[in-house]
Amino acid sequence: MKNNLATKGLSLSQASSISNLCFQRANEISKALSGINNATRTFKIGGETYTEQVGKRIPSNVAQLLQEKSKLHAAQAFLMTNIKAKDLLLGELKSRSFVPSAEAPLYPTLDSFKPVSQVDEDWGWDQLSQAEYSEYLEQEAYASHIGQFIHKGSVLDRLRDDLPKVKSLDWINVKEGERTPVKVEVHHTPDELLTYHEQLAALHRAHEQRVNYFKAKVKNLVTEENARIAKENALGQAEVNKANEALRLEYTNKHAAYLDAVKVEREQFEAARQAEIQGTSALRISVDPRFQETIDRFLKQLDPEA
Repeated sequence: MKNNLATKGLSLSQASSISNLCFQRANEISKALSGINNATRTFKIGGETYTEQVGKRIPSNVAQLLQEKSKLHAAQAFLMTNIKAKDLLLGELKSRSFVPSAEAPLYPTLDSFKPVSQVDEDWGWDQLSQAEYSEYLEQEAYASHIGQFIHKGSVLDRLRDDLPKVKSLDWINVKEGERTPVKVEVHHTPDELLTYHEQLAALHRAHEQRVNYFKAKVKNLVTEENARIAKENALGQAEVNKANEALRLEYTNKHAAYLDAVKVEREQFEAARQAEIQGTSALRISVDPRFQETIDRFLKQLDPEA
Protein backbone atom coordinates (compact mmCIF):
# COMPACT_ATOMS: atom_id res chain seq x y z
CA MET A 1 0.00 0.00 0.00
CA LYS A 2 1.29 3.47 -0.89
CA ASN A 3 2.18 5.59 2.13
CA ASN A 4 3.95 8.75 3.29
CA LEU A 5 5.29 7.34 6.54
CA ALA A 6 8.52 8.93 7.76
CA THR A 7 10.39 9.83 10.93
CA LYS A 8 8.94 13.35 10.94
CA GLY A 9 5.42 14.62 10.39
CA LEU A 10 1.95 14.15 11.89
CA SER A 11 1.37 11.70 14.70
CA LEU A 12 -1.45 9.21 14.14
CA SER A 13 -3.44 10.98 16.84
CA GLN A 14 -3.14 14.30 14.99
CA ALA A 15 -3.94 12.64 11.68
CA SER A 16 -7.08 11.02 13.11
CA SER A 17 -8.28 14.32 14.63
CA ILE A 18 -7.65 16.25 11.39
CA SER A 19 -9.43 13.54 9.39
CA ASN A 20 -12.50 13.97 11.62
CA LEU A 21 -12.37 17.77 11.20
CA CYS A 22 -12.17 17.37 7.41
CA PHE A 23 -15.24 15.12 7.55
CA GLN A 24 -17.16 17.61 9.71
CA ARG A 25 -16.37 20.57 7.42
CA ALA A 26 -17.30 18.54 4.32
CA ASN A 27 -20.64 17.73 5.97
CA GLU A 28 -21.20 21.45 6.61
CA ILE A 29 -20.67 22.16 2.91
CA SER A 30 -23.05 19.33 1.99
CA LYS A 31 -25.72 20.87 4.23
CA ALA A 32 -25.13 24.30 2.68
CA LEU A 33 -25.78 22.81 -0.77
CA SER A 34 -28.86 20.87 0.25
CA GLY A 35 -32.42 22.13 -0.08
CA ILE A 36 -31.70 24.41 -3.07
CA ASN A 37 -34.83 25.33 -5.02
CA ASN A 38 -36.03 27.69 -7.74
CA ALA A 39 -38.52 29.92 -5.97
CA THR A 40 -39.96 31.51 -2.82
CA ARG A 41 -43.71 30.90 -2.47
CA THR A 42 -45.87 33.29 -0.46
CA PHE A 43 -49.57 34.04 -0.11
CA LYS A 44 -51.77 36.57 1.68
CA ILE A 45 -54.71 36.00 3.99
CA GLY A 46 -56.47 38.83 5.71
CA GLY A 47 -53.72 41.29 4.91
CA GLU A 48 -51.04 38.97 6.34
CA THR A 49 -48.33 37.49 4.11
CA TYR A 50 -47.35 33.89 4.73
CA THR A 51 -44.46 31.96 3.29
CA GLU A 52 -45.28 28.55 1.90
CA GLN A 53 -41.76 27.82 0.70
CA VAL A 54 -38.55 29.61 1.62
CA GLY A 55 -36.37 30.17 -1.42
CA LYS A 56 -32.82 28.95 -1.46
CA ARG A 57 -30.58 29.84 -4.41
CA ILE A 58 -27.46 28.10 -5.56
CA PRO A 59 -24.66 29.86 -3.65
CA SER A 60 -22.64 32.17 -5.88
CA ASN A 61 -19.50 30.42 -4.67
CA VAL A 62 -20.78 26.93 -5.45
CA ALA A 63 -17.68 26.03 -7.45
CA GLN A 64 -15.42 27.08 -4.60
CA LEU A 65 -17.51 25.13 -2.09
CA LEU A 66 -17.40 21.98 -4.21
CA GLN A 67 -13.67 22.31 -4.73
CA GLU A 68 -13.16 22.87 -1.00
CA LYS A 69 -15.25 19.80 -0.28
CA SER A 70 -13.17 17.80 -2.76
CA LYS A 71 -9.95 18.98 -1.12
CA LEU A 72 -11.28 17.96 2.28
CA HIS A 73 -12.20 14.47 1.09
CA ALA A 74 -8.87 14.08 -0.72
CA ALA A 75 -6.92 15.12 2.41
CA GLN A 76 -9.02 12.78 4.53
CA ALA A 77 -8.36 9.92 2.08
CA PHE A 78 -4.63 10.69 2.25
CA LEU A 79 -4.61 10.62 6.07
CA MET A 80 -6.73 7.48 6.38
CA THR A 81 -4.57 5.71 3.77
CA ASN A 82 -1.47 6.39 5.84
CA ILE A 83 -3.11 5.51 9.16
CA LYS A 84 -4.19 2.20 7.66
CA ALA A 85 -0.74 1.70 6.12
CA LYS A 86 0.97 2.03 9.49
CA ASP A 87 -1.52 -0.31 11.16
CA LEU A 88 -0.94 -2.86 8.40
CA LEU A 89 2.84 -2.57 8.72
CA LEU A 90 2.73 -3.10 12.47
CA GLY A 91 0.24 -5.94 12.16
CA GLU A 92 2.40 -7.65 9.57
CA LEU A 93 5.53 -7.26 11.69
CA LYS A 94 3.88 -8.56 14.86
CA SER A 95 2.37 -11.56 13.10
CA ARG A 96 5.42 -12.32 10.99
CA SER A 97 6.81 -15.74 11.70
CA PHE A 98 10.26 -16.98 10.95
CA VAL A 99 10.74 -18.55 7.56
CA PRO A 100 14.22 -19.64 6.56
CA SER A 101 15.60 -17.83 3.56
CA ALA A 102 16.22 -21.22 1.99
CA GLU A 103 14.02 -24.30 2.20
CA ALA A 104 15.40 -27.42 3.77
CA PRO A 105 17.06 -29.47 1.06
CA LEU A 106 14.97 -32.42 -0.06
CA TYR A 107 15.65 -35.15 -2.50
CA PRO A 108 14.82 -33.32 -5.68
CA THR A 109 11.54 -33.73 -7.49
CA LEU A 110 12.35 -33.68 -11.15
CA ASP A 111 10.62 -31.49 -13.70
CA SER A 112 9.17 -29.18 -11.05
CA PHE A 113 8.87 -25.48 -11.75
CA LYS A 114 6.83 -22.90 -9.85
CA PRO A 115 5.95 -20.05 -12.20
CA VAL A 116 5.75 -16.47 -11.01
CA SER A 117 2.14 -15.37 -10.51
CA GLN A 118 0.60 -12.77 -12.76
CA VAL A 119 0.15 -9.30 -11.23
CA ASP A 120 -3.16 -7.52 -10.76
CA GLU A 121 -4.28 -3.88 -10.64
CA ASP A 122 -3.16 -3.51 -7.02
CA TRP A 123 0.38 -4.09 -8.25
CA GLY A 124 -0.17 -1.55 -11.01
CA TRP A 125 -1.25 1.17 -8.57
CA ASP A 126 1.83 0.46 -6.46
CA GLN A 127 4.04 1.31 -9.45
CA LEU A 128 2.85 4.92 -9.46
CA SER A 129 4.95 7.47 -7.65
CA GLN A 130 3.55 8.85 -4.42
CA ALA A 131 2.92 12.16 -6.18
CA GLU A 132 0.97 10.43 -8.97
CA TYR A 133 -1.12 8.42 -6.52
CA SER A 134 -1.88 11.51 -4.43
CA GLU A 135 -2.91 13.38 -7.58
CA TYR A 136 -5.16 10.45 -8.55
CA LEU A 137 -6.90 10.56 -5.16
CA GLU A 138 -7.39 14.31 -5.53
CA GLN A 139 -8.62 14.20 -9.12
CA GLU A 140 -11.01 11.33 -8.36
CA ALA A 141 -12.46 13.32 -5.46
CA TYR A 142 -12.97 16.40 -7.67
CA ALA A 143 -14.58 14.38 -10.48
CA SER A 144 -16.86 12.50 -8.07
CA HIS A 145 -18.22 15.43 -6.09
CA ILE A 146 -18.63 17.83 -8.99
CA GLY A 147 -20.26 15.05 -11.02
CA GLN A 148 -22.74 14.32 -8.24
CA PHE A 149 -23.91 17.94 -8.41
CA ILE A 150 -24.47 18.11 -12.19
CA HIS A 151 -25.34 14.64 -13.48
CA LYS A 152 -28.82 13.30 -14.14
CA GLY A 153 -30.95 13.28 -11.01
CA SER A 154 -28.64 15.78 -9.28
CA VAL A 155 -29.49 19.09 -7.63
CA LEU A 156 -28.66 21.11 -10.74
CA ASP A 157 -30.47 18.70 -13.07
CA ARG A 158 -33.60 18.92 -10.89
CA LEU A 159 -33.48 22.73 -10.87
CA ARG A 160 -33.19 22.93 -14.66
CA ASP A 161 -36.02 20.48 -15.14
CA ASP A 162 -38.25 22.22 -12.60
CA LEU A 163 -37.68 25.84 -13.66
CA PRO A 164 -39.93 25.85 -16.79
CA LYS A 165 -42.76 24.37 -14.70
CA VAL A 166 -42.71 27.18 -12.12
CA LYS A 167 -45.88 29.30 -12.51
CA SER A 168 -45.77 33.06 -12.06
CA LEU A 169 -48.98 32.83 -10.09
CA ASP A 170 -50.34 29.86 -8.20
CA TRP A 171 -53.35 29.11 -6.04
CA ILE A 172 -53.83 27.21 -2.84
CA ASN A 173 -56.90 26.22 -0.85
CA VAL A 174 -56.44 27.67 2.62
CA LYS A 175 -60.14 27.43 3.38
CA GLU A 176 -62.61 24.98 1.96
CA GLY A 177 -64.12 26.37 -1.20
CA GLU A 178 -61.86 29.43 -1.22
CA ARG A 179 -58.77 29.78 -3.45
CA THR A 180 -55.93 32.03 -2.34
CA PRO A 181 -53.36 33.41 -4.82
CA VAL A 182 -49.71 32.61 -4.19
CA LYS A 183 -47.05 34.99 -5.43
CA VAL A 184 -44.14 33.07 -6.95
CA GLU A 185 -40.76 34.80 -7.24
CA VAL A 186 -38.33 32.90 -9.43
CA HIS A 187 -34.69 33.51 -8.54
CA HIS A 188 -33.02 31.48 -11.29
CA THR A 189 -33.08 31.86 -15.06
CA PRO A 190 -32.52 29.11 -17.63
CA ASP A 191 -29.39 30.89 -18.84
CA GLU A 192 -28.06 31.18 -15.31
CA LEU A 193 -28.58 27.48 -14.62
CA LEU A 194 -27.06 26.60 -17.99
CA THR A 195 -24.00 28.70 -17.14
CA TYR A 196 -23.60 26.90 -13.83
CA HIS A 197 -23.90 23.56 -15.64
CA GLU A 198 -21.35 24.48 -18.32
CA GLN A 199 -18.84 25.79 -15.78
CA LEU A 200 -19.11 22.74 -13.53
CA ALA A 201 -19.21 20.32 -16.47
CA ALA A 202 -15.95 21.78 -17.77
CA LEU A 203 -14.36 21.31 -14.36
CA HIS A 204 -15.72 17.77 -14.16
CA ARG A 205 -14.40 16.82 -17.61
CA ALA A 206 -10.93 18.08 -16.81
CA HIS A 207 -10.72 16.09 -13.58
CA GLU A 208 -12.31 12.98 -15.11
CA GLN A 209 -9.82 13.01 -17.99
CA ARG A 210 -6.97 13.02 -15.47
CA VAL A 211 -8.55 10.13 -13.52
CA ASN A 212 -8.92 8.13 -16.75
CA TYR A 213 -5.27 8.84 -17.59
CA PHE A 214 -4.10 7.20 -14.36
CA LYS A 215 -6.45 4.22 -14.78
CA ALA A 216 -5.16 3.65 -18.32
CA LYS A 217 -1.57 3.95 -17.16
CA VAL A 218 -2.09 1.32 -14.46
CA LYS A 219 -3.79 -1.03 -16.93
CA ASN A 220 -0.87 -0.71 -19.37
CA LEU A 221 1.68 -1.33 -16.60
CA VAL A 222 -0.13 -4.53 -15.57
CA THR A 223 -0.35 -5.76 -19.18
CA GLU A 224 3.37 -5.17 -19.82
CA GLU A 225 4.43 -6.76 -16.54
CA ASN A 226 2.35 -9.88 -17.14
CA ALA A 227 3.90 -10.26 -20.61
CA ARG A 228 7.35 -10.05 -19.05
CA ILE A 229 6.44 -12.59 -16.36
CA ALA A 230 5.10 -15.03 -18.96
CA LYS A 231 8.37 -14.82 -20.88
CA GLU A 232 10.47 -15.33 -17.76
CA ASN A 233 8.34 -18.31 -16.69
CA ALA A 234 9.09 -20.00 -20.02
CA LEU A 235 12.82 -19.44 -19.61
CA GLY A 236 12.68 -20.62 -15.99
CA GLN A 237 11.08 -23.90 -16.93
CA ALA A 238 13.88 -24.60 -19.39
CA GLU A 239 16.50 -23.86 -16.75
CA VAL A 240 14.83 -26.16 -14.18
CA ASN A 241 14.92 -29.04 -16.62
CA LYS A 242 18.63 -28.57 -17.04
CA ALA A 243 19.27 -28.24 -13.30
CA ASN A 244 17.44 -31.41 -12.18
CA GLU A 245 20.49 -33.64 -12.59
CA ALA A 246 22.71 -31.28 -10.62
CA LEU A 247 20.24 -31.14 -7.72
CA ARG A 248 20.61 -34.88 -7.07
CA LEU A 249 24.33 -34.44 -6.44
CA GLU A 250 24.01 -31.47 -4.09
CA TYR A 251 21.52 -32.91 -1.57
CA THR A 252 23.77 -34.65 0.97
CA ASN A 253 26.20 -31.81 1.63
CA LYS A 254 23.51 -29.09 1.76
CA HIS A 255 21.44 -30.69 4.53
CA ALA A 256 24.03 -30.39 7.30
CA ALA A 257 24.94 -26.84 6.30
CA TYR A 258 21.26 -25.91 6.19
CA LEU A 259 20.62 -26.85 9.84
CA ASP A 260 23.52 -24.73 11.05
CA ALA A 261 22.45 -21.76 8.95
CA VAL A 262 18.81 -21.90 10.13
CA LYS A 263 19.86 -21.65 13.78
CA VAL A 264 21.87 -18.50 13.15
CA GLU A 265 19.23 -17.02 10.85
CA ARG A 266 16.43 -17.51 13.38
CA GLU A 267 18.32 -15.51 16.02
CA GLN A 268 19.05 -12.76 13.53
CA PHE A 269 15.46 -12.70 12.34
CA GLU A 270 14.00 -12.14 15.80
CA ALA A 271 16.49 -9.39 16.65
CA ALA A 272 15.76 -7.61 13.36
CA ARG A 273 11.98 -8.03 13.76
CA GLN A 274 11.96 -6.41 17.19
CA ALA A 275 14.08 -3.53 15.92
CA GLU A 276 11.74 -3.04 12.94
CA ILE A 277 8.65 -3.04 15.18
CA GLN A 278 10.23 -0.34 17.34
CA GLY A 279 11.15 1.76 14.30
CA THR A 280 7.74 1.36 12.67
CA SER A 281 5.92 2.32 15.89
CA ALA A 282 7.75 5.66 15.82
CA LEU A 283 6.80 6.48 12.22
CA ARG A 284 4.72 9.59 11.53
CA ILE A 285 2.89 10.85 8.44
CA SER A 286 4.92 13.13 6.16
CA VAL A 287 2.31 15.41 4.58
CA ASP A 288 2.25 15.53 0.79
CA PRO A 289 2.58 19.22 -0.29
CA ARG A 290 -0.74 19.13 -2.14
CA PHE A 291 -2.54 18.47 1.17
CA GLN A 292 -0.39 20.76 3.37
CA GLU A 293 -2.68 23.79 3.25
CA THR A 294 -5.76 21.80 4.24
CA ILE A 295 -3.96 19.95 7.03
CA ASP A 296 -2.29 23.12 8.38
CA ARG A 297 -5.73 24.75 8.53
CA PHE A 298 -7.00 22.13 10.99
CA LEU A 299 -3.67 21.59 12.71
CA LYS A 300 -3.90 25.18 13.97
CA GLN A 301 -7.28 24.36 15.48
CA LEU A 302 -5.76 21.46 17.38
CA ASP A 303 -2.72 23.47 18.51
CA PRO A 304 -3.18 27.28 18.05
CA GLU A 305 0.42 27.85 19.14
CA ALA A 306 1.87 25.48 16.51
